[in-house]
Amino acid sequence: MTDEPEEKEELPQIQPKDVRRARKAQLQDWCEAFGLDSSGKVDDLRKRLIAFLESEEYLVLEEERPELPERKPGQVYLYSLKGTVLKVLNLPPVFESEARPDLIKRAVDAFRANRRQPYGPGSISGMRHAVSWWGKGRGVSRVPRLKDSRRAAQAPGTVGGRRAHPPRPERDWSKKLNKKERQMARASALAATADPRLVAQRGHRFNDALSLPVVMDTKVEDLGSTQEAAELLERLGLNEDVARASLKKVRAGRGKMRGRRYRRKRGPLVVVSKGCAAVRAFRNLAGVDVTDPSGLNAEVLAPGGVPGRLTLFSINALEDIEGW
Repeated sequence: MTDEPEEKEELPQIQPKDVRRARKAQLQDWCEAFGLDSSGKVDDLRKRLIAFLESEEYLVLEEERPELPERKPGQVYLYSLKGTVLKVLNLPPVFESEARPDLIKRAVDAFRANRRQPYGPGSISGMRHAVSWWGKGRGVSRVPRLKDSRRAAQAPGTVGGRRAHPPRPERDWSKKLNKKERQMARASALAATADPRLVAQRGHRFNDALSLPVVMDTKVEDLGSTQEAAELLERLGLNEDVARASLKKVRAGRGKMRGRRYRRKRGPLVVVSKGCAAVRAFRNLAGVDVTDPSGLNAEVLAPGGVPGRLTLFSINALEDIEGW
């Protein structure tokens, strides 16, 4: 019986800009991977790592680094929980769909309109007054006035009066969308997640060496805590995008008085199998949305009608959309 050769752990591929953005836990992991001292404050760890990256020793390691397997158009890397490449996968045919931003925008507008709640004043609002009209020829405006008083009431523009052209509660805000149009919009939004140019235009921040969409090993669905999920995103180089989406800003305008005071950017979308443990692990991260393949639509994949959302798939979820 022969002993199997041990797999050599792949060294992290980082740059000084990644070191300046990383948190202490990530810096300590990188120091241990390179055989450096991982003790000390954050500034000390950063100086230590940057000095190592600029040394000749690191250049020698870079020359010895095994090259990534060749990837053709329509293929992506399968990543492990450590952020290393396991193999190359073929994307489902739906990721080759035609780019139709007009359909995506129309579908998102329909989703929003169908959620809109009718509103408007009551049928007798502003009409609860005992008024009479004085008639013509008195040299005053011809508005209804309270009985036993000169004060105008009930008419638009008077104190306590009705509105001239209010919104109508009976108005139908919904918009219809053909079934095939909705499916084409979803397919087009899925295809946009594989285009690094569109993903970058949406404002997402990710490592240029990452293949999009990010496809993870089956073990990602077994993650049980938010800390493990955050560490995984950090190993993939997506921690900066999560930090970008965690910032809250006060909304401009009247909306801040109407229950929507804060605005937050959209972070990565995680697609896993239905009911797995990873749903609870990822959903507590600010700006990160978690869904299963049955919950994918144009609005989830392209918030606001802008295609190119940064998306992570588990390999099981990717297999579920094979027939779309």
